[in-house]
Amino acid sequence: MNGTQMSSEQIRNAISGPPEVEWRYEMRRQCQEIIPGLYLGPFVASKDLPTLQNLHITHIVCIRDAKEAFSVKPRFPDLFKYMVLDVQDNEEQNLIRLFPNAKTFIDEAINRGGRVLVHCNGGISLSPSFVVMFVMQHYRLSWEDALHFVQNRRYCISPNGGFLTQLKEYEAIYRAKNALAAYPQMTERAARRKRSDDSDDEDEGVRCVVTLFVTLTFILMCLKDG
Repeated sequence: MNGTQMSSEQIRNAISGPPEVEWRYEMRRQCQEIIPGLYLGPFVASKDLPTLQNLHITHIVCIRDAKEAFSVKPRFPDLFKYMVLDVQDNEEQNLIRLFPNAKTFIDEAINRGGRVLVHCNGGISLSPSFVVMFVMQHYRLSWEDALHFVQNRRYCISPNGGFLTQLKEYEAIYRAKNALAAYPQMTERAARRKRSDDSDDEDEGVRCVVTLFVTLTFILMCLKDG
């Protein structure tokens, strides 16, 4: 996703925040660009057609409590591509299970040169949690750094306690996935070493890699079940 790449210095500055930002109360009714091509805001922002067009929005992720479906819904289905996620806006709602499809939707949109607005009703807790998970995985950040990253662009966000717990859990999940993704390369290198030098030390190295794989798989399964 070339359009969203940032240098290490830019990421550090985004986490620490700009030195002076004038945040006004009415800005919570607007959407803010979190990373290039990805915007976060409330439902009211998704109804502002002139602004959406000025920002060149092409895709919208509408995250709503199931009870809000009659009012929080796509307003311009002929102009934008929508993903609608019906959830329970409470601390027990499992966001981790819903996030992969949302991430794929966002990735594909931006990869094709589009711009995405992610919103819930207020843009305070529910939709920011999805955006924090996206930023966390995309830039390989801790959950706290990702939260600061997003909060420094939309100051009013405040994920509820249950969502914060899931952000912590998701950090472990995505890091485990990254480690598992590297496993084939690790075993290939180990196999090459084994062929060139059939030593007990190298056998032990292979066994360590296998143990790491099993352990990470177990952690990942436990977190998903939780």
